[in-house]
Amino acid sequence: MPAMAPEPKASDSAASSKRMVLKKGALVRVNRKAYLGSTEACASDVNPPDYLLEGPGEVLLVRGDYAQLRWRRPVPDVWLRLDQLEPYPG
Repeated sequence: MPAMAPEPKASDSAASSKRMVLKKGALVRVNRKAYLGSTEACASDVNPPDYLLEGPGEVLLVRGDYAQLRWRRPVPDVWLRLDQLEPYPG
């Protein structure tokens, strides 16, 4: 009996579809629900800054499941997981 390929998980397809949408130059904001309680949030200030959740941030680079973001403010660039980001509606 031939070995069957594993079924792709829903999270795999969601991440790959996000990768297609969120490419270099895309404007994004952080999804509050996905961000709060994450490892990235635990390593930062207890209350995330407003600009993080309101956006827009610009995607500079995508590597694997992470994107490097730059904000239109004098703050450092950040790396966040793609599943924590959503396209900026503006």
